[in-house]
Amino acid sequence: MRIALASPRIASSVDDGLARVERLMAVAAAEGARIVCFPEAYLPGLRGLDFEVPAFTEADAERVLGAVGGWAKHYRIATILGTERRAPEGRQIASVVFDASGSMQGVQTKNQVDPSEERNYVPGDTRRLFEVDGLKFGIAICHEGWRYPETVRWAARRGAHIVFHPQLTGSDREGVVLSRWGAAESPYYEKAMMMRSIENRIYFASVNYAMRYQESATTLIDPAGTMRAHLPYGEEGVLVQDLDLAAADGYLAHRYAPERYREAS
Repeated sequence: MRIALASPRIASSVDDGLARVERLMAVAAAEGARIVCFPEAYLPGLRGLDFEVPAFTEADAERVLGAVGGWAKHYRIATILGTERRAPEGRQIASVVFDASGSMQGVQTKNQVDPSEERNYVPGDTRRLFEVDGLKFGIAICHEGWRYPETVRWAARRGAHIVFHPQLTGSDREGVVLSRWGAAESPYYEKAMMMRSIENRIYFASVNYAMRYQESATTLIDPAGTMRAHLPYGEEGVLVQDLDLAAADGYLAHRYAPERYREAS
């Protein structure tokens, strides 16, 4: 199974973002990927940070989903799109999954919202497993994968070969330019990627925006917890990698024994 992780630059508008999404979908498809994943809330952008996020009306949301579904069908590639959606309770961060026919398989919301995001978003409350051409996968969005490892184990325990991790860590305005993946002096994010993989024995695919001061790279970790490949920091592009699904057996996740965690009387 060949997958692709797409790392676009911050969009200046919804139309700019759509153009970047289509271009990277086309690259992923041309390289033989069966599925491509985009970062957290990419259209229209993650609110509350140091860049402007355009207005995103219900009409904009419908236009985005229609366009991306159409491109999934045209390029024959399943697609995980980071976006936002309106719920009765308020705005939610979500990843929408399209199959290669352009049909929407479903939505995974961000259910563990970072405290700093609570002024702009409300959490969801359900999780689901997806499947594309025999690849079973879950989605844990940014803060969930960094701070709540059970969001990854949930999918691994249900047969996921991989968990996709749309995220945003870093800035386009200020920060430190990283030069070496997983360096001890770097933020903890890339070490957390390794742990989410090795503690379950599945693949972990973390997908960041391309920014001047990224705090983590767009990366694929294999089931042994080894960094398989990553995109260069700050460069827009697509990471394409082949997965050995037999290696992602979830062995350690399946050994979790919740009955052994009863509180002693």
